Order: sequence, then structure tokens, then C-alpha cells
Amino acid sequence: MIKQIKCDGKAEYEFLKELAKRSGETDRKVTEIVTEIIDTVRDGGDEAVKAYTKKFDGNLPQYYEVPREVINDALTTADQEFVNALLNAQENIANFHNRQKPQGFTDAQPNGVILGQRVRGLERVGLYVPGGTAAYPSSVLMNAIPAKIAGVKEIIMVTPPCKDGTPNKDILVAAAICGVDRVFLSGGAQAIAALAYGTEEIPKVDKIVGPGNIFVATAKKLLYGIVDIDMIAGPSEILVMADHTADPKFVAADLMSQAEHDKLASAILITTDPTLPDKVEAEVKRQMAYLERREIIASSMENYGVMLIARDKAQAIELANAIAPEHLEVCMENPLEYIGCLDNAGSVFLGSYASEPLGDYYAGPNHVLPTSGTARFFSPLGVNSFLKRSSYIYYTEDALRDAKDDIVLIAEREGLTAHANAIKVRFED
Repeated sequence: MIKQIKCDGKAEYEFLKELAKRSGETDRKVTEIVTEIIDTVRDGGDEAVKAYTKKFDGNLPQYYEVPREVINDALTTADQEFVNALLNAQENIANFHNRQKPQGFTDAQPNGVILGQRVRGLERVGLYVPGGTAAYPSSVLMNAIPAKIAGVKEIIMVTPPCKDGTPNKDILVAAAICGVDRVFLSGGAQAIAALAYGTEEIPKVDKIVGPGNIFVATAKKLLYGIVDIDMIAGPSEILVMADHTADPKFVAADLMSQAEHDKLASAILITTDPTLPDKVEAEVKRQMAYLERREIIASSMENYGVMLIARDKAQAIELANAIAPEHLEVCMENPLEYIGCLDNAGSVFLGSYASEPLGDYYAGPNHVLPTSGTARFFSPLGVNSFLKRSSYIYYTEDALRDAKDDIVLIAEREGLTAHANAIKVRFED
């Protein structure tokens, strides 16, 4: 069911080239549909948003904006065990992200020059949260907590209603715990457009974060520039590096934990132990039998899964860095040795007991991660994602006099004589 490739410097890279095609260009028809929705919402505002909600969901939700008392009631009436689990996760996530917050600085120099940087949170952020059957309260935590730590003044959440027109209560519980300011029952590209342009009821935001389907992802991509976005996310992926010390039962379970997301998800094993792939495959078949999303897992692993047999540890590391996965597990002897050499990964999980779902829900690091090899240059969502920085400059007359000849020379070399003139006029007799 899962391909096995013995790495020879060519076969493994041919497979990876094919794998990259799964998250290729967005379907043109999707782009056309989303473009029309965006234009209609930009011109029609809330009425257009509601019309699309009725068109796609069959009817209008119980509320457009969820009343604050409904959000608070969801928290007070929720299963306490679930609330406690979210609170424990919140504490871990907040502790981790509090360490990320940078400080501004002022550099006062002896000649009277003052330079500095001011750091502050964005004014308003939009958070998209999938609803209905694909409701993920963990995404609320991972997006809202770093935004609050960054100092974002207002978080506006949009989420599709359940089939009966009511909000998903688990989503509301997470929103209440994280201090989300306002919640609107709207989903799809129309909700993204409303956040980007603003309507009479939904405020215009500075940045939109959160996962969604292909229509949501396409809307975010098309609206980037009108509004900032977190990233353009592709299908979920996991790479497990394993040697002779790895437990095939654990490896199989972790590969399937990502394969269940989507038929396009990829699950890759790189191992230095040639006997491990067959053992992992046997465990996949055994465990899959009792998993609810086994059809999705089977399709994902058959089409986009692979077990790569590396000749040694060095080749395994080289391959991992070339793939630049969203999630990278190291089930190797002495896993902490690998921290300094695994340069391209969204999040690295070290050791047999740092299973990927630990990062999805609980440990603290963010689960919004770069996909499709973009971990080569993108970073996980964090406090910095919700900050803006401005520099400031103060010069005395004497300090500018000392610098003027250099500035004028560079400006005139670039042919920008008005730039040079702005300096010169300050020292004319």
C-alpha cells in the first residue's frame, strides 16, 4: 500500500518532484468563483455575505453576530473536563509565546543622534475558524493567544454555522477562553472578503489568519495586499526520521495522524533501518482497521505516502532538509543531537514520546506551520506574526553636517538630485 524506495540519489528525488505537484496552481474555476464572490461582497457588504450564506448553507444562521451572552453561556455550560483541557493547553501555549515577544529599543549616540525601533501589535485581526463537522477549537487557541500576547487590540472571528444555524459550541468555548472580541456566523470566501474590505457590521481587519478549504485559501491569496495573511497553506504533511531504535507501532500511528486530515496529505518515513518499512506497513494495516477516517488515510498513504530507505544518518538528514516538512519527527537514537542540523522544518518533534498531536493541541509551540516545502523560508505563526515595527531617527544639525557629503554623493550617484538637494539646502549660506 505504501511505496518503498531505496535512496540512490535519484529515485527519491523523482518521487519528491511528483509529490510537489499535489499543491500546484489553484484550479482556475475556483479562482473565478472566488473572484466573483470577493467583488460582490466588496460592493454589496453584509447583504451579499448573507445572500452567499443562504446560497451555500441553505438558510441564514440563528445570528449574524453571536451575542456576547451566548459566547459566555457556552463556556459556563460546557463540559468541565473539556474546559480544563483547553485551559491547560492555553497555559502551555501562552508560556511558550510569551517568550517570543521582542522589545523596542532606543540608541542614543554621543553626537546627539537618536535611533530606535517601536514595536506594537496590529490594531485588528480577523480569525477564520472552520465550523460544522470540521470544527477545531485548537485553532482558536493557536491563533488568538499569540495575537493577544502581541497586543492586538481586537480579534474578530468568523466561523460557519452548524447545519441547524447555531454556532459550534466548542468553538465558542475556545473563543471565550482566549478573549476573542466578536464572533460572526459566516464562512467561506465571502467571510474572508468581508474581513478584508469591512462591511457595515463586520469590521475591516489588518490581517487574516486561520485555516480553511480551497475557497477560503484562494480568497486569502487573492486578497493579500488588501490585507495581510498568515500564509498560503497546502495539504498537511509529516516526515518521520527513524532508525533501528524506533517502535514501528509509534511510527505507523504518527504517520496516520496526519494522513487522516485529507486525501492530499503526505506521510513520509525516512529510515536507516531497511527492516523497518515492512514492520510499519503491518502496523498501519492493523491500526487503520479501527480508525474512523481509514478511507482518507488509505487514499493519502497510497498516493502521497512513501518509505525512503537511506544509506546512513547523513543522507536521512539531507533528505529531511530537502523536503522541508510541516511536521518532522525524529525517532532516532539520541534525538537531541539532531536539533542543530535539521534546518528546514515547521516544527521538530524529538524522541518517541514527542508525538505530532502533542504539538497540535498542547505542548505550546504553534501548530500553524509552513507547508509544501516553504519551511525553507517561512516560519510558524507566532507573536511576531501580529506585530508591526517602525523605526525613528533624530539628528542634530551638527550630526547631519558630518554626514551630508556622504548622503549627497550617494543620492547624486543614483541620479536622485532632489534627494541630494533636501540635504544641501539645510547648509546653504
